[in-house]
Amino acid sequence: MSTRPALPADRKPIAIPDLFELKRAGRKIVMVTAYDYPSALAAEAADVDMVLVGDSGAMTVLGHPSTVEVTVEEMLVLTRATRRGVNHAMLVADLPFGSYEVSDEQAIATAVRFVKEARVDAVKLERGDPDSVSRARAIVAAGVPVVGHVGLTPQSATALGGYRAQGRSAESAVRITDGLLALQDAGCFCIVLEAVPNALTAEIMPLTTVPIIGIGAGPATDGQVLVFHDLLGIREGKGAKFVRRYADLLDAMADGVAAYARETRAVSFPAPEHAYGIDEAELVRFRELRGGGADPRA
Repeated sequence: MSTRPALPADRKPIAIPDLFELKRAGRKIVMVTAYDYPSALAAEAADVDMVLVGDSGAMTVLGHPSTVEVTVEEMLVLTRATRRGVNHAMLVADLPFGSYEVSDEQAIATAVRFVKEARVDAVKLERGDPDSVSRARAIVAAGVPVVGHVGLTPQSATALGGYRAQGRSAESAVRITDGLLALQDAGCFCIVLEAVPNALTAEIMPLTTVPIIGIGAGPATDGQVLVFHDLLGIREGKGAKFVRRYADLLDAMADGVAAYARETRAVSFPAPEHAYGIDEAELVRFRELRGGGADPRA
């Protein structure tokens, strides 16, 4: 039996003011990644507030070893497919590595492509250093809403020492806090805070005026985001410490394909119920039209 809520047919798309109202009211914001039409439909059916076409799709969907390999063109393909399934949630797309670091002008041009070609509601960029803050401010000034991202930023994971928690020293905690506040001041309407101690999150939250979405940052944030393939178990391995797996679909998918292969080899599939019929008279006419006349089975 489904536990999904019954959704009204006249749901209006989530807008930025709605997110601020959720923050003000203390109602948690739900964000999930999606990378194609089916995952977008699942997110919509679950009534999430925000859908992120993350550059994590480089790894979960495209098979790259990290997020940095994904291109703008690949992200646009994933985002356009996701857009076709998202009508209610706010759609946000990651700007991939290398598509905004060079200059403010490059950042604006990339962001505009995602708005025009994939109809996103906002774009997301990583890091809170002065260059990234400048890019965020420029994109906002150009009329494109921006989501920031601080803490563990996968595009710069190598420089951060790998995929590991951040903010565990006083210096690192200050850097993360200063970056978050700088992005907030630059006009980001929402910021993702990833893989930092819960106690640091509790220190930061009273300083914020925009919705903060946590991933591995504890329950004090205004909402949570998880990767679609992580939370549904459509991946090998356990994943990050902060992931809770709500299903094990990879095993179910493999079992289903194995059952299909087994029945095909045993000739138990396709069965009679999977067959289409044809009138015997039409078969006779077919043979006549083919010039055979006689029943080849005779």
